[in-house]
Amino acid sequence: MVFIAILSIIAAYLIGSVNFAVIYTNAFVRKDVRKYGSGNAGSTNALRVGGKASGILTFVCDFLKGAICSYFGIRIFEYIFDKCGASWAMPAYGAYLCGIACLIGHVYPIFFGFKGGKGVATGVGLFLPICPLATLVGLVSFAVIVLLSGIVSISSIIAAVLVVVTALCCGRLDGKLWIQIILALVALFIVEIRHKDNIKRLINGEEKRILKRGKKNGKN
Repeated sequence: MVFIAILSIIAAYLIGSVNFAVIYTNAFVRKDVRKYGSGNAGSTNALRVGGKASGILTFVCDFLKGAICSYFGIRIFEYIFDKCGASWAMPAYGAYLCGIACLIGHVYPIFFGFKGGKGVATGVGLFLPICPLATLVGLVSFAVIVLLSGIVSISSIIAAVLVVVTALCCGRLDGKLWIQIILALVALFIVEIRHKDNIKRLINGEEKRILKRGKKNGKN
């Protein structure tokens, strides 16, 4: 049964390693997203480099791969728990472990030279089977903050924190809470550490806006 759990985690990492930003920007504009814009292989840079279709498809697919891996983590660990009743096989643990493996695959994809995205869409997606409300809070807060600030990075950083807090307060609590707290914080840490350069630019007031406001004289 331990072998099945390990295989599911490895499979989740491999699924996470499918980088849709690279795939879609290459398909739409024949460019490697990692060589243009910010160099990040995520939905925001896919939007900049490949256009709206590339950015939207990247976000949706990155979100779904996180949600799918987390969901199957729950199902697989439920199967293991039903068969042997092992305390380590609580379904919530499976969701986090497979979701985090997918997230690591997205950030460090084995198929794309270990150079991936920052994990926001995949990270939010992994919480969908654990706590749909947390995912909703993350998506809404991200959208609102982007509209108000025009800065994707700060929206991502705040949304990630809100998702984790909501999931720990309202999500499934099978198993020990402290283990879920650790696993949720690991997911949060991965996303936040990938934004360390953005945080530095935010502190220095150098972070670029994705939504540019028009000037007062009416010129864009």
